[in-house]
Amino acid sequence: MSAPAPSSLAIVDAEPLPRQDEVLTPAALAFVAELHRRFTPRRDELLARRGERRAEIARTSTLDFLPETAAIRADDSWKVAPAPAALNDRRVEITGPTDRKMTINALNSGARVWLADFEDASAPTWENVVLGQLNLMDAYNRSIDFTDPRSGKSYALKPADELATVVTRPRGWHLDERHLQLDGTPVPGALVDFGLYFFHNAQRLIDLGKGPYFYLPKTESHLEARLWNDIFVFAQDELGIPQGTVRATVLIETITAAYEMEEILYELRDHASGLNAGRWDYLFSIVKNFRDGGAKFVLPDRNAVTMTAPFMRAYTELLVRTCHKRGAHAIGGMAAFIPSRRDAEVNKVAFEKVKADKDREANDGFDGSWVAHPDLVPIAMASFDAVLGEKPNQKERLREDVSVAAGDLIAIDTLHAKPTYEGLRNAVAVGIRYIEAWLRGMGAVAIFNLMEDAATAEISRSQIWQWINADVVFENGEHATADLARKVAAEELAAIRAEIGDEAFTAGQWQEAHDLLLQVSLDQDYADFLTLPAYERLR
Repeated sequence: MSAPAPSSLAIVDAEPLPRQDEVLTPAALAFVAELHRRFTPRRDELLARRGERRAEIARTSTLDFLPETAAIRADDSWKVAPAPAALNDRRVEITGPTDRKMTINALNSGARVWLADFEDASAPTWENVVLGQLNLMDAYNRSIDFTDPRSGKSYALKPADELATVVTRPRGWHLDERHLQLDGTPVPGALVDFGLYFFHNAQRLIDLGKGPYFYLPKTESHLEARLWNDIFVFAQDELGIPQGTVRATVLIETITAAYEMEEILYELRDHASGLNAGRWDYLFSIVKNFRDGGAKFVLPDRNAVTMTAPFMRAYTELLVRTCHKRGAHAIGGMAAFIPSRRDAEVNKVAFEKVKADKDREANDGFDGSWVAHPDLVPIAMASFDAVLGEKPNQKERLREDVSVAAGDLIAIDTLHAKPTYEGLRNAVAVGIRYIEAWLRGMGAVAIFNLMEDAATAEISRSQIWQWINADVVFENGEHATADLARKVAAEELAAIRAEIGDEAFTAGQWQEAHDLLLQVSLDQDYADFLTLPAYERLR
């Protein structure tokens, strides 16, 4: 008797989209289903392990480098695989969602790399998930164009040799895709995003002289990197792609991953191309993990925590040293400023800050950095050109002068800044505005001249939660309380209504955004990710 055929993926509760059959082919869905069968059980175990580790941090209020992997850190002989030509020069990278206009603008931006984002810069509506894949397929076929229905302006790709190299970011391990299910169980969003992209584009990218390159978000341990490596090995074998073709850059944006940078590179060494230093998700992770740790772990206003703060400096310098010791690229953080078309003085001040930030990164040894807007590409490029010249990177700078102790990475109390009442108001204002846009399907949102993504909302609500639970007293004498947060939120909601008018307010999802922000900021049971309850409300 023959074995029954394996179940196939079902598309659940999703309206048909134009051209979705080009993405959701039977063969592509079968490939994603096989990834799900093989690897979701391990994903589930690793998510449970995150909870166990978080409980241990709650008990001890400390972290250390892992004793069980000391031999890997001590072994100077291993390196990651050499970078492919298309990823050897990464001096400026632009980030953004995979909508049609952004796809063309990012590829044309003059940046060396585009982080094509299915994660924090993209609200995971079914439309964004499927049509984002279609836009990338069209871009590689050079069949993509776009005409803005409001302005009538048309967009088309520049010649192939002027386009950025794409590095795609799938969703984090914690997020499921409810519209694709196997036997009633949702497939992890990471496997959907990776699987569809790899299936349709791996060989096509090789033919173009590039390859399937990925950014891996929200990684919390080297065991999660090992899972990704096993997925890469299987996927390459399954589709007849040469082993080592995949390249992955890991975002070190959780505090636990900061203690396992070398181990993460080691697990991915045949497929690794670098590590990236983010900010908002990293701070969010510190709050999340050390929320029981008392006053010494209380962060000030998010804008007061710059990359020059001692504990952030320890993290970035350790990242550069680790990457270059192992032959990997070190990629710096985001310049999120959005130029104003109306205020030249705002632009002047912001451009000076961006230049100073990128000068610092280039001089610290980073091989490249991120920007959120095409107008910032030339500024970041000039900073790295000044240091790199004709060299593609500066991996020869080993930064052996850097020495970081375990305690340096969590020395939050080295900061002299304190939480302020204005910081609370800003966290509430930005949180409401971002969540409202996210609930309408927008993941990258310009707020107060900054390009914000889901990490912004995470740090905003985490700071509100932390300040209330730590009974912070602001400079004006007010205590951080749930009632104060509700009062400020009500005032911000009224201010938004006055700003945009009753009609636009009613057409939006402002009340729902307000309610969700307060839910995740005030609940005693801290939600691991804002996007989990938000996804339940996403239409």
